Parts: sequence; structure tokens; C-alpha cells
Amino acid sequence: MMDNTEGALRESNIFMLLLLQMRPKQWTKNLLVFAAPLFSLSKLNVNMVYNSIIAFFLFCLISGCVYILNDYVDREADRKHPEKKFRPMASGALNANIAICFGAIVLISTLILSLVIDPLFFVTIAIYFLLNVAYSLRLKHVVILDVMIIAAGFVLRAIGGGLAIGVNFTPWFLLCTMLLALFMAINKRKHELELLENKKGTHRKVLDSYSSEFLNQLSAIVTTATIISYSMFTFTSEHSIHLMWTIPMVIYGMFRYLYLIHIEKQGGAPEKVLLEDKHILVTVIMYASSVFIILKYFE
Repeated sequence: MMDNTEGALRESNIFMLLLLQMRPKQWTKNLLVFAAPLFSLSKLNVNMVYNSIIAFFLFCLISGCVYILNDYVDREADRKHPEKKFRPMASGALNANIAICFGAIVLISTLILSLVIDPLFFVTIAIYFLLNVAYSLRLKHVVILDVMIIAAGFVLRAIGGGLAIGVNFTPWFLLCTMLLALFMAINKRKHELELLENKKGTHRKVLDSYSSEFLNQLSAIVTTATIISYSMFTFTSEHSIHLMWTIPMVIYGMFRYLYLIHIEKQGGAPEKVLLEDKHILVTVIMYASSVFIILKYFE
């Protein structure tokens, strides 16, 4: 009787379980797609906004497919993990075969829709999927390459957002995106390393190849490079010179993130920091509002 009740509960919640399996909390990373319309206000129209929204959801769906595949492959190992064991597939609440079939349907549908938007957008989102699959299956265990692939994923989001509305980004902006993503990925590894201490290998195998000193050096290099690159972007882009007033916000946001990592021992999940740390959330809102006002009235 209990088994039938549990089965009915799981059956009634299958769509919610599939949604949770796609990790919607991670979708905040795809907001980078809207950088294209934000920095193209003078050219923006209703159709471009519509395509941007579609592009955002397509990146959410394609990333969800990656999470499904990753959890399908790692479901046995995840059952032994103190936190991952509660994921739908690992916990047994969601049938693994149903999840992988659902993921395949979503993947095919997403690729077809992306082709309708733009052939190059289709190529971009396909590369994003393949790169993330390679990361999930193997490359996340390769030192240095693991954080570089994370950064590449953010660059592809920015490029995809531009292709969806037919605008190009300057090399400086793409460089800033890559460096900022590297900054977050490196400091996330730093956070993981400090939490796990001598038991680092039980969480991420790649952490055995890192040290605090090495990650601190990488963080210092990338922090400096990001600030310089963003400053160059504000001065040399085709947009208003008044973008330079946003430089202090970028610096504060990065310094705040470093503070959370090194002093508060937080910040292991950047997507949570955006929503939970009031300082960073306010900084992001102020930054987006400032860029909007500058490009709307001073460009």
C-alpha cells in the first residue's frame, strides 16, 4: 500500500521532478544573453527583444539537457554524496530512463528552434552543448582547462545573445566576459579547496591538482586583467564615454566577491551569491540601470 502511494506521488510530480532535474537555479547564468540588447538600445526593437527572450530560454533548456546527462552518468556516485544524493535521479524519485528520454526530446526541440532563429545561433548553441558535455564527462577533471571551459561557456552565451538579435560585440567585451567568468570559476575552486581541506579529492578530482597559493596567483592575474579590459572597453567601444562611470561598480562587485570567498568563506555558488548577497545584488541592479540610462540618454 505504501509503495503504491509513493508511486502515485512520484507519478503526479514527474513534471516537477523533470524541472528540478534541469536545475532552474542555475539559469541565472543565462541572463548574460541580455547583454546584447542592453548594449544595443539605440537599435533595439520589439522583434529583437522577442528573440532575446527566446534565446535566453533556449540556453536554459540546452543547459538543462547537459545537467540531465551529467546526473544520468553520475547517478551512482551522487547517491554516496551528502548533498547530491537528494537530486531527483540520484534519490530514485525520478526514473533515469524517463529523464534521459525527456532530455533527448528537449535537446532536439531546442536545436530546431535555434536553427529557426539564426543558423549561426544554432552553431553557437550546439557548440555550447558539446563543450559542456565534454566538460561533464571528462574535461572537468583536467586542471586549468576546467575553469577555461567554464569561461568559454559564458562567452558563447554572450555571442549567442548577439547573434539572436543580429548585433556584434567588440573583442574587448568578449574578453571582459571571458575574464570575469574565469575570475568566478577560479574563486569557486578556491572556495571548494578551502572547504574540503585534506579531503579535497572526495569532492572534485581536479582539486587534487590545485593549491591555495596557485589559485591565489591566478585570481590576482585575472582580477587585474578584468578591470583593465573593462576599462579599455568603456573607453574604446563605439558606445558613450560615460560608461567609464560604471568602472567603480565592476571593481566593487569583484572585490565584494573576493571578500565573500576569502573572509566569509562563502561564494562557492555564484548563482546563489547573486540572489543572496544584498551588496552584489544591489551592485548588479545599479550597474544594469546605469548602463541603460547612459546608453539611452547619453550615447
